[in-house]
Amino acid sequence: AGLYKCAMLKTLVFRYCALHFFSLILHPKSRTNKMTTTTKIPTEMLVLMNHIYELNKGVRQMVLFTCKKKYGKLAVERLESQGIPYVLQPAGQQNLNVYFGRRECLEAIRLIVTRPLNQLTPEEDFILGAMLGYDLCAQCERYCKRKGHCDGKCINKN
Repeated sequence: AGLYKCAMLKTLVFRYCALHFFSLILHPKSRTNKMTTTTKIPTEMLVLMNHIYELNKGVRQMVLFTCKKKYGKLAVERLESQGIPYVLQPAGQQNLNVYFGRRECLEAIRLIVTRPLNQLTPEEDFILGAMLGYDLCAQCERYCKRKGHCDGKCINKN
């Protein structure tokens, strides 16, 4: 257990340092010679950087990142600078869904997600959740609920 805690601490410290480093790249004006000023990185961009980190480490094959439209250009620039393929989908008036990851996954996304997420069929919703790596049993339960075959209480739930 002690080794696990040490490894977790090292991972958190590494991620913090990486995020700080990326913040300097994203906001070069925050560095000055005489005085140190800091620029707060929007939470959305910190989340994006963490998703990219996990994608590059193989933790995820595909990511669905939702952000305000005003951060869309910055997100796209970040993904393009790292050669990461992506698909954009408007999500209401102010938000944007950014799917990114493996090309073969994104090709399937282009075929499945042709309308807002709340309008997907139960089958499309299930496939999307599975592709995003969501808990498979939870996806099965969600599918059954949406099909009207489950009251939300699974008999063999652990």
